[in-house]
Amino acid sequence: MTAVVPRRSRRPKSLTAHIVLALAVLVSVFPFVWTIVMATNTTEDIYKSPPKLSFGSHLLENIRHVLDTIDFFGSMLNTLVVATVTTVLVLFVDSLAAFTFAKFDFPGRKVLFAMLVGFMMLPLQLAVLPQFILMSDIGWVGTLKALILPALANAFGIFWLRQYIENGVPDELLDAARIDGAGFFRQYWNIVLPMIKPALSFLAIYAFVGAWNDYIWPLIVLNDPAHLTLQVALAQLHVGHTTDYSMVMAGVLMASVPLVVVFTIFARGFIAGATEGAVQGS
Repeated sequence: MTAVVPRRSRRPKSLTAHIVLALAVLVSVFPFVWTIVMATNTTEDIYKSPPKLSFGSHLLENIRHVLDTIDFFGSMLNTLVVATVTTVLVLFVDSLAAFTFAKFDFPGRKVLFAMLVGFMMLPLQLAVLPQFILMSDIGWVGTLKALILPALANAFGIFWLRQYIENGVPDELLDAARIDGAGFFRQYWNIVLPMIKPALSFLAIYAFVGAWNDYIWPLIVLNDPAHLTLQVALAQLHVGHTTDYSMVMAGVLMASVPLVVVFTIFARGFIAGATEGAVQGS
């Protein structure tokens, strides 16, 4: 017979786990809380010793300074367009490539996938010069299109979705679809995509946040002030010998709002899909 563990012996372990989780949450949340504290106070309050840790009443004033210094909403619109288009295209292109790698056997498949994994290990800075030359040759330097094209073939996205499709989409289901006359794209659209929604939700968060926070490549390839992305525009808040950190943090706080919204939307899909799969598998 299986021994029944008394409830009392479980409580210390459960209490310890809750304490550790609570501490982890506090450590994770503190940078965001500190950003809000800095954005609602003045720079003088931040430099006090000890620094002021309570929320202030200068948020609207700091936001007004941000709007007076840079074209915040224009830059946010540029970034929103780039991040949204990039995310949609990454989901489509990467899922197609991942489906091909996972469920189809073709000459050179293992070699191509090994090269893909190898590309994941290379620093992104190595691609800056070739990408700039390519964008210059096709006349895209200074346009938002130069930010979208290089991000389409996401090596991590293909690797992530390939592993998910290989383990989460049964071969028998695809064989049955082929017997019924379903072609490649119909299998992909009607069978594969509905079954990999949790993986797509995670990749959507990953791609959107990456495109939203990208700084180096937009700084290099964009030369038109009207096409600046938000991260490049926020960098212009650091002017002169002194920096108004309360104004900078107000800009950062405003730029973080769309990320929170996107994370909330796709995180729900990721959790719901994972829970649905767990219930079906039980």
